[in-house]
Amino acid sequence: MPQVSRSPASIPGWRAWVIWSVGVAAYVLAITNRTSLGAVGVEAADRFHADASTLALFAVVQLAVYGGMQIPVGVLLDRFGSRPIMTIGMLLMAAGQLTMALSPGIGIAIFARVLLGAGDAAIFPAVLRLVATWFPAQRGPLMVQFTGIIGQGGQLIALVPLAALLHATSWTITFGSIAGLGVLFTILVALVIRNHPAERGADLTVNTDTGVVRVVTSAIDTGVGIRAAWAHPGTRLAFWSHFTTPFAGTAFVLLWGMPFLTAAEGLDTAHAAGIISVYVVAGMLLGPVIGDLSRRLPNYRSLALVLPAVGVQMTAWIVVVAFPTPAPIWLLYVLAIALATGGPASMIAFDHARTHNPSHRLSTATGVTNAGGFIAALIAIFLIGLALDLQGAGTPETYTLDAFRVAFLMPIPLWIVGTFFILVERKRTRIRMGLDPERRR
Repeated sequence: MPQVSRSPASIPGWRAWVIWSVGVAAYVLAITNRTSLGAVGVEAADRFHADASTLALFAVVQLAVYGGMQIPVGVLLDRFGSRPIMTIGMLLMAAGQLTMALSPGIGIAIFARVLLGAGDAAIFPAVLRLVATWFPAQRGPLMVQFTGIIGQGGQLIALVPLAALLHATSWTITFGSIAGLGVLFTILVALVIRNHPAERGADLTVNTDTGVVRVVTSAIDTGVGIRAAWAHPGTRLAFWSHFTTPFAGTAFVLLWGMPFLTAAEGLDTAHAAGIISVYVVAGMLLGPVIGDLSRRLPNYRSLALVLPAVGVQMTAWIVVVAFPTPAPIWLLYVLAIALATGGPASMIAFDHARTHNPSHRLSTATGVTNAGGFIAALIAIFLIGLALDLQGAGTPETYTLDAFRVAFLMPIPLWIVGTFFILVERKRTRIRMGLDPERRR
C-alpha cells in the first residue's frame, strides 16, 4: 500500500496541540480571575464595607468592560494576531489582581476590576482564533466546546483553592498569588503562542473537505464590519442565543450564588461550594453532549438545544424562588445542573456566528456574539443588587431569603426578551438560507 501524504492542515501536529493547550490554560486562569470575587463575595463586602449595589458594581464594571472590549479586541486580533493580544491580556489581569490585593478602598478596587475585565476580554476570542488558524475547519465546533469545557475548570479553582487560601492567609496574599500566576502566564504565552504555522504567511484556515484556504481576518473598518455582521440575521440569532443562555449561571457564580446559598438559604460554606462545584462539573459534562447534538442538528439548534436550555433554567429558577420555605438541598442541586446547561448552549451561538459570516468578518462577528451574554449578565447582577438594596437587605448581615426571592425575579424578563428575539431571528435566518418561504406582506 502506498503511503498517503497528509497536509499539516488536515491532521494538526504536536505544535498545534501545545499552542492550544497553553491557550486553554491561559483561559482557565482568565476564568479563575473572572470568578475570583464571586467565591469570596461575603469577605469582599466586609473588607470594603460595601452594600449590595456596590458589591454588584464590582461585577457590573468588570463585565461591562469585558463586553465593551469584545469588538475592539476582535479588530486588534485581526490586525496583530493572537500572541500579542493574549500577552497584553494576561499582563492586564495580573496588574488588576495585584491592584485588588493592595486596594485600600472601593475606588481602587473598582479600577482593579476594570483592568481585569479588559485583560479577560482578550483571552477567549484569541483562543478561538488559534483554533481557526491551527486546526481544520471540521474540528472547529468540537475544539470550541473543549475550550469552553476545560476553561470552566477555572471556576473550581476560584471556588475551592482560592477561598481556602483566603481563609488560611490574607486578602493581600491571596490576590497577590493570582497576580503572580498572571505574570507567569504572560511569559508563557509570549514564549509559546504563535499566530499561525510557520509555512503560512498569514492567519489561515483550511477546509479539508473542499481544500479552500481562507485568510482569518475581519474588516479593519470597525463600523463597516459591525454593520455588515449585524445586518445578517444569523449574527443577530447568535447574539440573542448568547444573551439568553449563560447569563443566569454567570450571575450566580460570579457574585450572587454564595451569598444566596449561605446567608439566605442557610447552608454552610462547604455545602454552598459543593452546589456551585456541581454547576461547573455538570457544565463540563454537558458540553460534549450538546456539542455533538449541535453538529448533528445544524438546522434545529435553536429549537432542540438553545430554547430547551433556557426553559430548563427558568423553570428551576422559578421553582426555587417560589418555594415556601428554604429550598431542600436536592432542589438547589437541580438548580445548579439546570443553570449548567447555559454554558454549553451558549457555545452554539459561536457556531451560528461562524456559519453565517464570511471569514473576513470572523472576529467581528465573534465579538458581537460574545458581548451578548455578558451584557445580560451585568444587567442581571446589577438589578439583583439594586433590588436587595431597595428592600433594605444590602449587606451580609441583612440578607434574607424573602429579599433574595424578590431580587431573583429580576432575571426572568431577560429570559423572556431573549427567547422572543431568538424565535424572531431564527425565522429570519431560515428565510435567508432558503429553508423557509419568505413571508408574504
